[in-house]
Amino acid sequence: MSKPRFVVDALAVGGIGPVDIAVQAGGCLGLSAPSGAGKTRLLRAMADLDAHAGECRLDGVRAADMPAPEWRRQVAFLAAESAWWADTPRAHFDRDCVSLLAALDLEPDLLDTPIGHLSSGQRQRMALVRTLAHTPAVLLLDEPTANLDGVNIERVERLIGDYRTTHDACCIWVSHDEAQLARVASSRLVLDARGQPVSTPCN
Repeated sequence: MSKPRFVVDALAVGGIGPVDIAVQAGGCLGLSAPSGAGKTRLLRAMADLDAHAGECRLDGVRAADMPAPEWRRQVAFLAAESAWWADTPRAHFDRDCVSLLAALDLEPDLLDTPIGHLSSGQRQRMALVRTLAHTPAVLLLDEPTANLDGVNIERVERLIGDYRTTHDACCIWVSHDEAQLARVASSRLVLDARGQPVSTPCN
């Protein structure tokens, strides 16, 4: 078997963890835990957005050995509620994203619509497009379909699956929806209410 694409060794932030994770190219690890257990903080630590103990490696390269902006482009954290620093989505894109928009049933003219005029579901899908447009190697997905209806959940799941296959990417997908994790995840990690692993990642 080839070496895992993304490896997390003894990662801990605050009182959460430590956790050990290894995800192969094309793989998806489903992460579940009670609310407040620290799932988001773990994802942020993996993206090197928050101080933490332990180590993360992408294709054998440690986060500490890669410039922080490059690590965060390659290991991309998609928040449940993404921040927008410009008035319209277009200012957040520096490359073509028409095919990604179409895959999520988003019209190109939405790029010029004020962020505040987009529905929560449109903002969530647009944030996923913004993330994928930078072609990360690892997707850290924090409830990426929480604001979506069934049809759009299916679109998001299909797009992320296709992206993983096309780009040899992998992802860690946080969800409270066990049925969803059964569909998308090739391995699972479960945390208890204190943020401690109650299972080791397994297929």
